[in-house]
Amino acid sequence: MSVHPWSSREWAAAHPRGWRWPGGRAALATASWLTSPLSPDDYLGLLDPLWSARHPAGRITAVRPEGPAAVTLAIRPGRGWRGHRAGQYLPLGVEIDGVRHWRTYSLTSPPDGGSTEVTVTVKAHPDGRVSPHLVHRARPGTVLRLGPAQGEFVLPEPLPERLLFVTAGSGITPVMAMLRALARRPGTAPDILLLHSAPTPADCLFRTELRFLESRLPRLAVHLTHTRTAGRLTADRIAAHCPDWRDRDTWVCGPAGLLDAAERQWAAAGARERLRVERFHLTPARAVGEDTAGGRVRFERSGVSTEATGAEPLLAVGEAAGVPMPHGCRRGLCFGCLVPLLDGRIRDLRTGELHGNPGELIQTCVNGAAGPLVLDL
Repeated sequence: MSVHPWSSREWAAAHPRGWRWPGGRAALATASWLTSPLSPDDYLGLLDPLWSARHPAGRITAVRPEGPAAVTLAIRPGRGWRGHRAGQYLPLGVEIDGVRHWRTYSLTSPPDGGSTEVTVTVKAHPDGRVSPHLVHRARPGTVLRLGPAQGEFVLPEPLPERLLFVTAGSGITPVMAMLRALARRPGTAPDILLLHSAPTPADCLFRTELRFLESRLPRLAVHLTHTRTAGRLTADRIAAHCPDWRDRDTWVCGPAGLLDAAERQWAAAGARERLRVERFHLTPARAVGEDTAGGRVRFERSGVSTEATGAEPLLAVGEAAGVPMPHGCRRGLCFGCLVPLLDGRIRDLRTGELHGNPGELIQTCVNGAAGPLVLDL
């Protein structure tokens, strides 16, 4: 068997759409039989992590400074990437000293529409482990694991006529993706007001671009507050800058204090249904009734099958059956428990929502069986 002289990176650059099996599904089925118990995808992942669909990955192509202790990472996703909506967040698996750590960061790029790059903007936290590593040590060429884009902090269709964004600090990141998406259709963009606060002008992420977007979007107004000299945004200040705030569809992202104050303000005005907030913590689990059907769970690679109720996290189901299960925080925060779903449907134990598509990476610690299913583990 001859070996192609190109490196994996050179091959990937010459084949931006990734590997396609000659002969289609029949050839892939034959290859799967020959490579069992591994899959052809496993071998492709050994050649280049970006070729794996089962374990999506991306390669950093650029690291751009974004103010003090912050950078924007441009990432070229591999063939397992399924795209995103503006405002969603992305789980990133980062290798540090041989250990993979999972963190979530808001995507700052608009939906790619087939483009080959997404961006996240990371601010280093003094007591953090992953964010300082990404800000100070990440380099082009670094490979990161990618979870599926998630979150409902997104723009609806059709767009409301008037929008209000209230952000503070790095809470601007998901809103930047929305503004960049809206800038692609300036003639149809709605009336938009952004109220953003940061400690100083130097700490204001995207400050120059925000002014550029104001010139590109004729109905966008940006008001910046520098909290070290002017103090924080309060309910009175929001009302002063935006007298019609009760009548605008509103997105708020930032520290917990800002979110709590916004929820009180909109609820007191009877306008809570117009408010959307982004919180990065586990939502209290909805009680799942005992009559909720579970199903038989098969762990394909381990050859183990077991019955599960609809109220049990799949992580616990697998561990009880003796299957080595990847895990991290066990609370739905770190995305260390991601496993590909081969078949069946699952129930989010936090919200009760049913979902699941073949090949989707699911969090086993916060999802239960909604009927028979198969996991690629």
